[in-house]
Amino acid sequence: MEGEKTKALVLPRRAGGGTRATMFVTSILAVHAQAQSARDDSCDSASPEDPRRGVFFATDAFPGTPGQFANRQSSPPALEEIVARWRTPYDAAAGPLTAEQHAQFFDEGFLILPSLLPADVVAAAIDSVEGLVDGLARKLHSAGAISSTHADADFHTRLARVEREYPHASVLLHKSGVLPEGIQRVWGHNLLMGIAQQLLGSDVDIAGHPVWNLRCKTPEVLSAGQATVPWHQDNAYLDEESWDVLQLTAWIPLVDTNATNGCMQVVRGGHRRGGTATHACCVGNTWYIETTPEELESTLMVDMRTDVVTCAVPRGGVLLLNNLIPHRSLPNQSPGIRWSLDLRWQRADQPNGFDGLKASVLMKKAGEPYSGSVAWGDWAQQDRTQLQAAAHAKASEEQAEKVDGPTFDTTIAGPWMKKWPLVHSNRHTATLA
Repeated sequence: MEGEKTKALVLPRRAGGGTRATMFVTSILAVHAQAQSARDDSCDSASPEDPRRGVFFATDAFPGTPGQFANRQSSPPALEEIVARWRTPYDAAAGPLTAEQHAQFFDEGFLILPSLLPADVVAAAIDSVEGLVDGLARKLHSAGAISSTHADADFHTRLARVEREYPHASVLLHKSGVLPEGIQRVWGHNLLMGIAQQLLGSDVDIAGHPVWNLRCKTPEVLSAGQATVPWHQDNAYLDEESWDVLQLTAWIPLVDTNATNGCMQVVRGGHRRGGTATHACCVGNTWYIETTPEELESTLMVDMRTDVVTCAVPRGGVLLLNNLIPHRSLPNQSPGIRWSLDLRWQRADQPNGFDGLKASVLMKKAGEPYSGSVAWGDWAQQDRTQLQAAAHAKASEEQAEKVDGPTFDTTIAGPWMKKWPLVHSNRHTATLA
């Protein structure tokens, strides 16, 4: 799909509830099948431990200078010292982490907690997600874009059935930036807030970062790669003002996850030098940036054959990450959807790096016990996806045609696309202002 510049789709209603999407779906899946076949052919001779397995950018096409940080505001020695200062004193009373778990997070950059969240809290998040799926299905059906709302399908398959008729429907759900009540409940749960205090400090104001995500990872054959996030560091999506700020991420699966359905992989210890590797935009037909195994090894001094950890996390468990640790997700080769959340915390007095598009939200005041709830207010209703699109995407013809029918724009544009060399263009980069 080199250079593809597909526009947002406007699908009018057809008599009899039919849809124009069928031929388009067939075309998309055929193209993806060819691309997938080519990738599979190239990987057949590679062992599962091959560091380049699933990597998009070729070594000779990748920008940057091997061994050199992308950071411009701080020197390598200073960055290493800053990351060393991230470590907080262990406070057993502040949260559920043991001293060993606290140490692992700072030593290795990640921590798996296989069983943390109560079942009713996870169920509340799932209820909210099911409401979002139902709303999307009804909108697409009302517009004649799909033949059925697929209300008979369950949490594991409904969105996949919708996406089989309407390509990239999962992107529409991913773009929904209003924070549902069930996800609010997860984010502000006492256990997670206790962990945030143990890792960020109980004597500081703690804020929620505006970049949170609902990951609706439909099967690879349907998502055409748009749900498989390549190797990256989270801070590479943000402004350099926040690259040395500790931002704590909780990756929270809503289903059991494993290597088959697309769990996460991390590079143990990839944060220790404090630097940010060079990334490039954009992978395949996605909005994602990517760094390469060669870049990570030369710049962050990791070994991609021994330091990569596959993180299978069950429902109710949590994977904790810092914002410098390199990570990616694996493709979903299962028939169901791999649902997950990623939620973030940081000190409220430090920049969030989101280019001034949306502020962080105060979740706990310094020196005060956590109240058990967050005053979300209007913040939860501010759609940051719309804010970043308004700042960085061109207005399309379809936006002007909204009065004649609904627009379902499956493209995403954001400030990260302008921060890194544009090595590969696609329908997402084509929308950049």
